[in-house]
Amino acid sequence: RTSCFASMSAQMLASSVAASAVAPRFGKKASGVSARKAISSVPVRAARVQAAPKPAFAVTASSEKTAIVTGASSGLGLYTTKSLIDRGDYHVVMAVRNVAKAEKAAKELGFPTGSYSVMELELGDLKSVRNFVKKFRGTTKRAKTFQALICNAAVYFPNAVEPTYTVDGFEESVGVTHLGHFLLANLLLQDLVKADDMGIDKRLCVVGSVTANTNTLAGQVPPRANLGDMSGLLAGLDGDRNENAMIDGDRFIGPKAYKDAKLCNIMTIKEMSDRWHEETGVTFSSMYPGCIADTPLFRNHTPTFRFLFPLIQKYITKGYVTMSEAGGRLASVVCDPQYTTSGAYWAWKGGGDQLWDNYWDNSNRESAFDNKPSKEGGDIMKAKKMFDISAEVVGLKPSEMGPKGGNGVKMSLPKMPAFGRN
Repeated sequence: RTSCFASMSAQMLASSVAASAVAPRFGKKASGVSARKAISSVPVRAARVQAAPKPAFAVTASSEKTAIVTGASSGLGLYTTKSLIDRGDYHVVMAVRNVAKAEKAAKELGFPTGSYSVMELELGDLKSVRNFVKKFRGTTKRAKTFQALICNAAVYFPNAVEPTYTVDGFEESVGVTHLGHFLLANLLLQDLVKADDMGIDKRLCVVGSVTANTNTLAGQVPPRANLGDMSGLLAGLDGDRNENAMIDGDRFIGPKAYKDAKLCNIMTIKEMSDRWHEETGVTFSSMYPGCIADTPLFRNHTPTFRFLFPLIQKYITKGYVTMSEAGGRLASVVCDPQYTTSGAYWAWKGGGDQLWDNYWDNSNRESAFDNKPSKEGGDIMKAKKMFDISAEVVGLKPSEMGPKGGNGVKMSLPKMPAFGRN
């Protein structure tokens, strides 16, 4: 029985104890900067350097493959990068907002020279996304050996009651976590297809979340993910706290914006797989690596929550997963031959979202299963509509859609507004 009562119920418990330690609230673009920039000066406790994960399987390829990992300067993205590099047959392009931070992290973890490169990518700026793709295409060796794209970066504002915005004027949680990755994945699909075949199917993976899956106990914890009629997305996600800053067009709720974005991630993968897997052979997947209770994703939560939540996950729910273990799991999804089911949403039992397995069979921490999506997550027509609206919102051209271009919007949509804030 799926749960992550292991995850979200523990979050509720930690949050209730931490209620007196109220996090800062960010006004409607009050200072002209995003919430991420507004909190950039707040110190965050450095993560412990963890032992290298055991390789998911023996390395047999002789040629060096290239993988792109977004959000690779810390947390899950950093340890996924480490796991790929430790395999010995991957060069990782660390796609990050802060190049200096990524370089420092790579040196601290001892990444060998030549095993990685760092490129700037601001997912909250569609121009930056396009510039990243252009620069990557200019790195001939990397583009030629491009085998895997991992969309990992995300932002989460659990205490926000006012929306903040990306450079393009979109509500920030969805703008970064969904729309930025949506543009990146669609632009780079053609590059994946054009790259050399190197003995394994090419992979495109977007990190999901159990909190977006309402058929789990964790997904049932309010506020629940729900895209509604997607009127807010159709309007450009540039509303205020009362309307149209959320995908469903309703009033703004910080944690729900994150969950909705993750639901879009899962549905995007399903739709890309339906449209292009058979034509391209690219394996599209999403995954939930387990509860990394001390992830930097929680940096906007209260200090009390950040102290309590890992303890609850380690000693009460037993659903805790280290960044190193989670990074190994994510790396295996784009490397391991067993993860070739396109459209899958991979999850783990031991150290994952299976509460009873965490207690009675916690040794089963390596084998993943294809988790069942929620009713909304499995709604094919809604996924198509979400995909097509998103394509319009980020300005994808027909020539940029699909492996050969020209395979873009399939639905007849209402006249779209001019997106972005003035």
